[in-house]
Amino acid sequence: MSVFRETPRILVIDDDLDTLNLLRMELQMAKFSVLTASSWDEVMDRLQLVYGAGGSIQAIILDLMIPERSGFDILLALRVILDPLPPVIALSALSDIESVIKVRELGAMKYLTKPTDRKALLSAVKEAVSLQVRSKWAGPTKGWRKTM
Repeated sequence: MSVFRETPRILVIDDDLDTLNLLRMELQMAKFSVLTASSWDEVMDRLQLVYGAGGSIQAIILDLMIPERSGFDILLALRVILDPLPPVIALSALSDIESVIKVRELGAMKYLTKPTDRKALLSAVKEAVSLQVRSKWAGPTKGWRKTM
């Protein structure tokens, strides 16, 4: 039994809109609440919306190859502004061992390569949510969006 009263909320970060829509549909069919972001500014907007209303995010699905700011950089920033960091599932076309090691060292709990099947994705998300991490907004400092 989950300690969360609300439906588990998943933040999906990917610059590909087709991928975002597909993941949103899959996760919503599995009864998760889903927020999507395709850029760092959208990530910050979603986080401020959720945490500003007293909510939290129970898991994050993160693409690593985002043009504006890499998934590695986004993960580093999330480690600073969310305490503790919700479980992160890296979902990327990168399959080299260096990327896998790097993202795991940065705190990702799982690494899935694109394309991944529905069963593996949902299994990873359910595992992440089962950890029942309740993060808090530590908040960025003034000018955060510009300096990161």
